[in-house]
Amino acid sequence: MAQPLHRRTVLNGLGAAAVGGSAVIAAPASAAPTGRGRSERPLIGRAKHDELHVMSFNIRLERSAETRPGDPDHWPDRRPLVVDLLEREQPTLLGVQEAKYGQLPAIEEALPRHGMVGYGRQGGSRDEYSAIFYDRKRLEVLAWDQFWLSDTPAVIGSATWGNSVTRIVVWARLRDRRSGTEFAMINTHFDHQSEPARIRSAAAMIDLFEGGELDQLPTVVTGDFNSAADDSGAYTTLVTDGPTVDTWEVARKRLTQAWGTFPGYEDPVADGERIDWVLTTEDIRTRRAAINVWRDRHGAYPSDHAPVQALIGLP
Repeated sequence: MAQPLHRRTVLNGLGAAAVGGSAVIAAPASAAPTGRGRSERPLIGRAKHDELHVMSFNIRLERSAETRPGDPDHWPDRRPLVVDLLEREQPTLLGVQEAKYGQLPAIEEALPRHGMVGYGRQGGSRDEYSAIFYDRKRLEVLAWDQFWLSDTPAVIGSATWGNSVTRIVVWARLRDRRSGTEFAMINTHFDHQSEPARIRSAAAMIDLFEGGELDQLPTVVTGDFNSAADDSGAYTTLVTDGPTVDTWEVARKRLTQAWGTFPGYEDPVADGERIDWVLTTEDIRTRRAAINVWRDRHGAYPSDHAPVQALIGLP
């Protein structure tokens, strides 16, 4: 079980991990894209050759007892949209947030050749998952684990950093069957209230691949960080002053507008806050990046968050 060492000094200064020159193919900033059902082309689709398609997707928890058919948040209405989006995009690696046990079959339906690691944040099938789904034909899991973002990371359900909600990290050590390259993936969902807890969570994750179980491995990080890119302590810790890069910033080509990633079932906002990220260590190349604000022909969205996608190449 991972034991964060709390050894990293967190700097207070904020900065930007901006990398100029990324090409953009996008609709006008004022345009809110509408989907056209199952005939629509994927933004990235199934990865080919030596590439991996990575997606981070907060699918929004199921709360059907509190919603009704026709409500934007009603899971039975959203379920086929989640399936549709994932079937079309076919990520090689998918990090989900807020998934409840009863929602996992929708992901399995959309991605039948994928395996999963992770379990509920209260143990077993209880509460939300931050699970990692991986294409079993392309990738082999060599090891995986889950720990709690607290002073007692091995204690199920623990929360000691000022956050009232339990938060977890799931990680996997993987081998690319095509190239033989070993690498790691980390998936998480940071706290929505406590900035100190988010900063400590970021430092704990860094300890995984700087001296921890994933030391020296090329690493992919996905999550809902509840933190604005370029303007938060978590981003500073992980990116600006940290060991990872933001795939959106360093991508060779951006396939969409810079939409905010938490539209809340409303029209997406151009240049809005990006609180969902795909990060990597610097040895991984990002070829494409996208923020997927697809909705169906009726204007319904699969989630209150927009999936974030990256097409990457391992070293």
